[in-house]
Amino acid sequence: MRVIGTAGHVDHGKSTLIAALTGTHPDRLKEEQAREMTIELGFGWMTLPNGEEVGIVDVPGHRDFIENMLSGIGGIDAALLVIAADEGVMPQTKEHLAILDLLQIPAGLIVITKTDLASDSGWLDLVETDIRSAVAGTVMNSAPIVRVSAKTKTGLDSLISNLQLLLETKPSRPDLNRPRLPIDRVFTMTGFGTVVTGTLLDGRLFVGDEIEILPSGKKGRVRGLQTHKKKEEIAVPGSRVAVNISGVETEAIQRGEVIVHPEQYQPTRRLDARFRLLKDATSSIKHNSEVKFFIGASETIATLRLLGTEELNPGEEAWIQLELRNPLVALRGDRYILRRPSPGETLGGGMVVDHQPRGRHKRFDSEVLKSLEALLQGSPANILFEAAMAANAAPIREIVSRSRLEGEDAQSALVELLNARMLLPLEEGALDGASEVLVVALSHWNTLRDKTLQMVAAYHRAFPLRRGIPREELKSKAKLSARVFNAVIRKLTTEGILADAGGTVSQVGHEVSFDDGQQIKVQALKRRFEQNPYSPPGVKECQAEVGEEVLNALIDRGEFVLVSQDVIFRRQEYDVMVAAIRNALQQDGRITLAEVRDFFGTSRKFAQALLEHLDSIGLTARDGDFRKLKNQ
Repeated sequence: MRVIGTAGHVDHGKSTLIAALTGTHPDRLKEEQAREMTIELGFGWMTLPNGEEVGIVDVPGHRDFIENMLSGIGGIDAALLVIAADEGVMPQTKEHLAILDLLQIPAGLIVITKTDLASDSGWLDLVETDIRSAVAGTVMNSAPIVRVSAKTKTGLDSLISNLQLLLETKPSRPDLNRPRLPIDRVFTMTGFGTVVTGTLLDGRLFVGDEIEILPSGKKGRVRGLQTHKKKEEIAVPGSRVAVNISGVETEAIQRGEVIVHPEQYQPTRRLDARFRLLKDATSSIKHNSEVKFFIGASETIATLRLLGTEELNPGEEAWIQLELRNPLVALRGDRYILRRPSPGETLGGGMVVDHQPRGRHKRFDSEVLKSLEALLQGSPANILFEAAMAANAAPIREIVSRSRLEGEDAQSALVELLNARMLLPLEEGALDGASEVLVVALSHWNTLRDKTLQMVAAYHRAFPLRRGIPREELKSKAKLSARVFNAVIRKLTTEGILADAGGTVSQVGHEVSFDDGQQIKVQALKRRFEQNPYSPPGVKECQAEVGEEVLNALIDRGEFVLVSQDVIFRRQEYDVMVAAIRNALQQDGRITLAEVRDFFGTSRKFAQALLEHLDSIGLTARDGDFRKLKNQ
């Protein structure tokens, strides 16, 4: 599940483009539709040709609503920078581009809209040249340019194929088992109550989960989940989610707050960060400047403390400490934007490196600056986690080696990740830096688990009359090493999700059942066996009567026993014959094929197949023309 966002100057066709792609106009307010201008965030969705669903956030382009734009752009996986063919690069184009660059949006496309208004292709070539100059040195530097007209529908197929290709090359958002949903809308729905929306980060939400709303600390429960107006039991990282909350009134929730699991996050009033002042900023920044701080869907006034310098000039970077007027939720690695309160202007932005600093730093303390530089590279736990993400499922020793951490740093980082369940052991054993125990990052585990469960479920759908998928076939489909595969199956069976028996893997609770038509055929076949219990129909006759899948299911369920490629008995007759042969051998010590044939009034074909079967399972052994118990 991915979310993309639009960016661009007012009236460059962002909302119209989304309507052409999704069939839904994102402007939901009457005022927006009357003014033909996006004021609040708008939302839509579409399904790509490869089947992936993509949510779309439409953000305002007018400078008066730039701060509404910031509340929606932070959680996206890719951006569509929209530029109208008749106007080209405009002021808000440049401001939105600067914001995308500061937030380091991981992927993007440049869309030239309103191409039906262009006088000729030569004009479009000039527009492209201007665009390439504007995006040089930014995250959109190498972004493909697609020419479209929402009015005539030209170029839309190319846009969709380029978007699909772009997203296929980018990894999905990791599941770090610590969900947070920055709230960008709060409303009431008749019959449901409180509903909030946002883009889910860092983990999953489940219907029934207890939740906390920060920074207020109010507690509630997930009553329902929707993604793209479809009910879901689970919301996954990176998806646009509507959460129906019980236990909290709409009036008690503010846009910009965050939904989390209890005890996983703490609000903060102070942040350490790396900051870049835009080269186009109208003036320098001085120590103790008042700024507007934007992160996720939150905004607050903050005091900017410059560290290591008295003044920051346009285009320069520095360490800063932000004192926030209102508490909010942030994490190391989150990207943020700063704006001047008045007159409104985007100043710059960067990355949070410490979301819970211990106190106010001495501004020119060299040790403080060295510590911040080290944090920029990552804490030991961050470094070890990145190594685990790169290694997939691997022994602890190998992951520690990749991280280049040593001694106490490695062990404390390992303990921190294990305690936070960001790293999961797949095997039993000692959990230290030299251990050979197989571990996996939580996000990779969720992928392995979901992929495995999907393959088992798909097999059940394709072959409902089979107990499950053969173990070796599942291993081949999963494309895992034997050790990792065995560990995954063992963990899923231990957790009671899958059953692994007799070389077959199945969902717990899966039962083979026949429909009415199949049941009628099975009963007819059983009547034929009753008529000639020791000279029953052959395997091919049975297959012709009930079907190969049904017959295999009867064998799997133990109702019939296959003794050779062509001979099959009902379980009750088979058990009678085996018991009789065993008794005869215990009394007389040996038995011939002819004696078995005559004893059951059958033919040589059935008697021979049965005796050879008993030889193969180790009950009897051949001695010339006789059979005897194998252990005698």
